[in-house]
Amino acid sequence: MASPSIQRAYRAPCPGCGAPVDFLSAQSSHAVCGYCQSTVVRNGETLSRIGKMAELFDDHSLLQLQVSGQWKSQNFTLVGRLQYKYAEGTWTEWHAVLTDGSSAYLSEDNGSYVFSTPQLSRAALPPADRFRIGATTTINGKSFSVASNQQVSLLSAQGELPHLPALGVPFAMVELRSAAGEVLSLDYGVQPPASSLGSAVLLDDLQLVGLRAESSKEEKGREFSCPSCGAPVTVALASSKSITCGSCHSLIDLTSGIGAELRHASQDEPVQPLIALGSTGKLQGVDWQVVGFQHRMGSTPGDDEQFGWEEYLLFNAKRGFIFLVDSTEGWSVVKPTTGAPEMTGSGQSATYLGSRYQLKESYNAETTYVLGEFYWQVQRGQKTSNRDFSSGKSLLSLEQSAQEVTWSVGSKIDSALVASAFKLEGKKELLKRSDASPLSSGLNVSLSTVLWIFLILLVLALVFSRRSNCDPNVQNCSSSGSYRSSGGSFGGFSTGGGHK
Repeated sequence: MASPSIQRAYRAPCPGCGAPVDFLSAQSSHAVCGYCQSTVVRNGETLSRIGKMAELFDDHSLLQLQVSGQWKSQNFTLVGRLQYKYAEGTWTEWHAVLTDGSSAYLSEDNGSYVFSTPQLSRAALPPADRFRIGATTTINGKSFSVASNQQVSLLSAQGELPHLPALGVPFAMVELRSAAGEVLSLDYGVQPPASSLGSAVLLDDLQLVGLRAESSKEEKGREFSCPSCGAPVTVALASSKSITCGSCHSLIDLTSGIGAELRHASQDEPVQPLIALGSTGKLQGVDWQVVGFQHRMGSTPGDDEQFGWEEYLLFNAKRGFIFLVDSTEGWSVVKPTTGAPEMTGSGQSATYLGSRYQLKESYNAETTYVLGEFYWQVQRGQKTSNRDFSSGKSLLSLEQSAQEVTWSVGSKIDSALVASAFKLEGKKELLKRSDASPLSSGLNVSLSTVLWIFLILLVLALVFSRRSNCDPNVQNCSSSGSYRSSGGSFGGFSTGGGHK
């Protein structure tokens, strides 16, 4: 695929080293020299050196400068890269130049990708602190839900850029999401704040040419000694923000960099995953690798009963991350949504992309054990407020913390499919859940078994009918006779960063 046919390009020598610096877009005002890392600003046809950019961290992305592709029938080329840091880790945004010379962005979003273009606001945007997590607001006539409000800072940059915030200086980044699957980012690193509107994309759909060859990637990973026990720890994914030591199971925070003092937390009572880390399997026609595992516990407010479930974090270089969730109610495959479903005022139902989901359960969740690598800074003891919705086999989950709101969407899958995907036919019985029970799976059941089940149900019905007339003044009555589900089965996961 040819690169965009830019009507006018500009080249000038770098004020720092004399190497050529190119500007393909008239909207670009900054560039980082690829030879000496000088940060230069363009004023007309004059380049001025304003500093030196920090070295890029290797994110092992398949993307690189000069990759070309197609979006909505218009060609584009990646000409710049921005690397940001926030409280839970880092993320990357790629600056793209379209055929007409205008700018666009290809950015990470909860382990996936979003393609967005700058938007002009009809009215002045309010200060960042006016956006409250979970609240709804209207911008340019569209309704959005506030998903994230974070303080971020620029770590490094490369290539040609429309604007460049001061290196290492914190500023606000607000993210809003719509029911139509759109994400609106408000960047308070410039004044007035810049905004961009985008939607989820698959790298394959962008018809990308010039991707970094997978075989040329640095596969050996980073290695350091565990700060708890001293055993060697290897980080396979450069995007990882947390990792566990394979020897002592300590949970290690990577957000400060391996060269800095690493924070760690000891973990006892390990939970062994049924699917080993590093395993590969094909789900929904895509090859995935298991890179992370976490056990979580849930409880309903006012109820002492707890329930648990497991989540496997799966990775594919072009698709990003998804979750394979294991609960007593069955297996499910879910991933974070780009948009924000619309929930009714009562909270009893939610609508997303034309489908309506009914509330199944509300509960609090806590991460209790972690293994492997994660693209967000997962911590033992992380807590969220969750709501699970369903529509047949389709699932929708809401998680909310003090910093952000995250929705995920997915569907149930049969345990036999999980066993086949990861070549675990020998563990079929261990993988079976309620989805494989005789009555739900349609297997043959003897007449005597059916009669026994009928009699048991009849007795239970009589018991519950008597309990409904229970007088708490003279009898020991339960406050509720309802069935307790496993919770978490829809893929509610520890929030991995709303925008990035």
